[in-house]
Amino acid sequence: MEKDIDDEEIRLGSVFGSKDVLTSGNREMDNKMGGGIPAGSLTLIEGANDTGKSVLTQQLMWGALQQGFSLATYTTENTIKSLLKQMDSLSLDVSDYFVFGNLKIYPIHLEGVEWTGGVPFLDYIATYVKAKPMEVILIDSLTVFVSDSSDTAILNFFTSCKKICDSGKTILITAHTFAFNEEVLTRVRSICDGHLSLKKEEVGDRLVRTMEVAKIRGAQRITGNVVAFEVEPAFGLRIIPISRVKA
Repeated sequence: MEKDIDDEEIRLGSVFGSKDVLTSGNREMDNKMGGGIPAGSLTLIEGANDTGKSVLTQQLMWGALQQGFSLATYTTENTIKSLLKQMDSLSLDVSDYFVFGNLKIYPIHLEGVEWTGGVPFLDYIATYVKAKPMEVILIDSLTVFVSDSSDTAILNFFTSCKKICDSGKTILITAHTFAFNEEVLTRVRSICDGHLSLKKEEVGDRLVRTMEVAKIRGAQRITGNVVAFEVEPAFGLRIIPISRVKA
């Protein structure tokens, strides 16, 4: 089942007709983000386990590729096959983009790797990201690298990513909130142009995922505060009206 995009969605200002803003292709989600994520920005997507970080980034991947952006994703969560299969199951089929080279997938498998203190993994990642010609870079997830890095290395990494964005690239980074200490997380949020915080909350007798749009610097419109969503097989990400959630 393919994901349909209606004419109104396509005609939205700076969506599929422009590459000034990276959109998800989901009109309601984009509205909450003030129209989308401005190109050339650094965005942190943080949350606990199973809060929807990967699904949100896959939605953004799909939207970016639909717009004509070239995209590279570094994933510690999937193989190439499993990522393509997972996105297809959510009606976010990107296999053609992968075949024709507009989408590059770089799995980072760390099982069995013995961590050695002092190895600058974050520096390596920043160097690779800078060298890639792709317009959009997605890192899902940074947690495993952050956990064994010094505070200085983490802050230097995000500062390096911000400088890369100044050259025109758009970088999206997911991480678990627990990966950072409070002081470092505050400073990382400050460095980033965009900050999306995902949570899983119990409302009545149901668990609901929520996304707080804490900051999107340079958004075309006023950003929404909190949006609730659910993930449906064969459909993907569906927005739930807050009034319905609380009912």
